[in-house]
Amino acid sequence: MVVALLADRAGARFKAHRSGCDIAEIRLGEVPVTLAVPRSYMNLSGRPVAALTSFYKLTAERSVVIHDELDIAFGAIRLKLGGGDNGHNGLRSITAALGTPDYYRVRFGIGRPPGRMDAASFVLRDFSTAERKDLPFLMDRAADATEALITQGLAPAQNAYHSDPAPA
Repeated sequence: MVVALLADRAGARFKAHRSGCDIAEIRLGEVPVTLAVPRSYMNLSGRPVAALTSFYKLTAERSVVIHDELDIAFGAIRLKLGGGDNGHNGLRSITAALGTPDYYRVRFGIGRPPGRMDAASFVLRDFSTAERKDLPFLMDRAADATEALITQGLAPAQNAYHSDPAPA
């Protein structure tokens, strides 16, 4: 959703790439950026991500992965470089395929499942009515945070976006 929003803002369209990703090439400020959405299942996204970084001859540290995060309140955004997978199978796949956990992450909080609800069921469910109401604002904010990370660097982006959002 966030990657599609960044492409839309730039007027770019996605096209199939031999890496197994759909890509759109844009500029964020003066920085050329290749947006990518793996065509694989999320849990198997490492192979296409590694193929794309290999195609562009990029190190993992030049990659930004945008993902959902159970351990962050709904709508909160956290940015970081490296770290563990925290049980996120997509991150586990990317880390294994890249051979390192040292890539940037834009983590979009979805909160913990209520009660004893299974985490897998929780992440696959539709957003609630209240969440859907706030989602456009929150997606804009996540796209802005991603752009700040790429154009300004990690510390300034963290300073600007590590407060919990106040939905409109």
